[in-house]
Amino acid sequence: MTCPVIKLAKQLIKRPSVSPADEGCQEILTQRLKAIGFTIEPMNFADTKNFCAWRGEGKTLAFAGHTDVVPPGDENHWDFPPFEPTIRNGMLYGRGAADMKGSLAAMVVAAERFITVNPNYIGRLAFLITSDEEAKATNGTVKVVEALKAREERLDYCLVGEPSSNKCLGDVVKNGRRGSMTANLSIHGVQGHVAYPHLAKNPIHWALPMLQELVSIQWDKGNVSFPSTSMQIANIQAGTGSNNVIPGELFVQFNFRFSTELTESMIKQRVETLLEQYRLNYSIDWVVSGQPFLTEKGDLVDAVINAVHCYNGITPELSTAGGTSDGRFIALLGAQVVELGPVNETIHKVNECVKAADLQLLSRIYQRIMERILRG
Repeated sequence: MTCPVIKLAKQLIKRPSVSPADEGCQEILTQRLKAIGFTIEPMNFADTKNFCAWRGEGKTLAFAGHTDVVPPGDENHWDFPPFEPTIRNGMLYGRGAADMKGSLAAMVVAAERFITVNPNYIGRLAFLITSDEEAKATNGTVKVVEALKAREERLDYCLVGEPSSNKCLGDVVKNGRRGSMTANLSIHGVQGHVAYPHLAKNPIHWALPMLQELVSIQWDKGNVSFPSTSMQIANIQAGTGSNNVIPGELFVQFNFRFSTELTESMIKQRVETLLEQYRLNYSIDWVVSGQPFLTEKGDLVDAVINAVHCYNGITPELSTAGGTSDGRFIALLGAQVVELGPVNETIHKVNECVKAADLQLLSRIYQRIMERILRG
């Protein structure tokens, strides 16, 4: 007989919900949650489906996740069709198996089991689900959080089901994330003929010394909770495609992943001071996609550590490394936020997969977290 977690995970994987499409995944989830007494509130924005669900009153423990997935790429490279969930040698294959339909299935089944045993628990259990995490992330959790803040809603604790584990389930949990900010820099020159450089101003030549200094800066040394801030140039574009034309514009895009040692204003000021120092004619546009956040040890972190140790016999490492997640938005509601999910080795790859046994274990871990937070 198929385990309830695996059965639900398969149902979700069958839906080709490439971001921001949901393809009916949330309908499956909401029907399961309604059946155990949850109130469902659709919170759709533009092309994105979202919902909040809650049951009970008082301090709130929310489980957050996304139904959208990244494109599978060339399906001929997959051993099994990406949207036909397949189990081989104990592994569940399919797009979203690890990121993060497996986690969603584990959450919902955990809630069903928890409520069966504890129908009158103390507090409020909630779900916050989006279909816009893998792509633009503009009409999903960020918009839901804005709406919740506007009506003065608060979350006390939030468990995000992102695949946080490295080698085995629960070996790493994320209790924070670095901030992310992108600079779109244009250096303005004067286009001309390469044979007459005195009649032109080459923005590439102008900018190279500044860029060399920019990439050599040590922004900070990090701290006990965060690695040092990193800056990476992501894109450089210039030229007309002809070998005899000096370009008139140079575009450079670079991204900062910054710790709590810096603020966005500190980074902006240092970059713009450097541009002025080299007397460049420039324009710059900054895009902040997330502020750094950190959940210190407390009720939620302690509950997660306890649950992982109880079911997998290990003490997880607390980490803030890696990219961003929707946790950066949820933290704005005042919540303690922790990310705990499957092993991330195959996420976004061909033949994405997860141990079927890990999903069953993850559901038990989630259930124990519910018991620790909502039963005291």
